[in-house]
Amino acid sequence: MKKLTLYLDTSVFGGYFDKEFKEFTIPLFERIKDEEFEVIFSDITENELLNAPNRVKTLVESLPNQSTKYVNSNEESIQLAQKYIKGGVVGQTSFADCLHIALATIHNANILISWNFKHIVNVVRILGYNSVNLTESYKQIDIRSPRELLSHEE
Repeated sequence: MKKLTLYLDTSVFGGYFDKEFKEFTIPLFERIKDEEFEVIFSDITENELLNAPNRVKTLVESLPNQSTKYVNSNEESIQLAQKYIKGGVVGQTSFADCLHIALATIHNANILISWNFKHIVNVVRILGYNSVNLTESYKQIDIRSPRELLSHEE
């Protein structure tokens, strides 16, 4: 069976150390380190983590090179992100969130993983993002929190 490809947004890295979210984030990173998933890591996430504490940067560096793909935003992702905003899915202040979704969509992630329940992991927003994706001839993207990726053993 082909490995699932996960796009990790910035909130997932912070969630590893957050009292509220680490219970579900740490097991996800253990599975990532065991290479159960392919991971997409973007320049948007990298830029958002520039001022993060060293422990978060160390976590990023622990991503397995052989199963992590680094992607850059480009004109296509910028245009798709702008279409999410023009489509009324979220406001202009959520442009970076839209770039995460656009990059995950364009690079064929199976699931975008996030702890951002306001702008990303939100059923109304997910329907909106996918409506735009279908209108623009992209595939739908599944968006989940790390909690929903617990293995059956956990």
